Amino acid sequence: MTSNAAELTGTVKPPHGSSTSSVIQRAFLGSMTPTAAENDPTAERLLDAAYDLFCRFGIQRTAMEKVAKAAGVTRVTLYRKFATKDALVDEVVLREFRRYFDQFRADIPKARTAADRVVLGFVGSLRAFAGNPLISGMAHTESSMLIESMIGDDGLLLSVVQQFVAAQLRREQAAGNISADLDAELVAEMFVRISASFLTVPSRVVDITDDAQLADIARRFLVPMLEPRH
Repeated sequence: MTSNAAELTGTVKPPHGSSTSSVIQRAFLGSMTPTAAENDPTAERLLDAAYDLFCRFGIQRTAMEKVAKAAGVTRVTLYRKFATKDALVDEVVLREFRRYFDQFRADIPKARTAADRVVLGFVGSLRAFAGNPLISGMAHTESSMLIESMIGDDGLLLSVVQQFVAAQLRREQAAGNISADLDAELVAEMFVRISASFLTVPSRVVDITDDAQLADIARRFLVPMLEPRH
């Protein structure tokens, strides 16, 4: 399964006038395209400072002035690089998504079968987000922000991720790795909703930091979905 920016964003329009609570939506929608912060040492220093503060104190409790001070720059410089706090938050979260996709691209060639790629994608995505101090911190201290990002704007974020996964399944079909009769849209919907539930609702049965357990779940419950039902 390889990613394609056009397939990821071409059929879904980003929300307009979104609040900070939908930052993950906006970050995901923009995570496959270059950003103004790249190759800018000052902007990168600001993003590093913001990331550290967001992880320690939360997004809502971190003032822009604190970010500027931590980065060792003036407020004028901060606002020159990021005109609003929403813009800064977007860039910080976007960078985390970009790192996940970079790791995904590096890992996916190691999987030899479609089933292996499903397992790798499921385990890798939960590990990346559950193990990320910023995202996991949002889940614990700003859960309303995380949940709103998932279900706000009529579920736009889930819809975008579903389209991304469906595109990967269609690639597998085109390569003859899975049946052409598979309902890629429906299977992708189930994959995404199962993953989202683990991220937003704590489980007392499944430890989402246990890669072996997640891999077992993927093979027992997700991989069988690759077989079409008649």
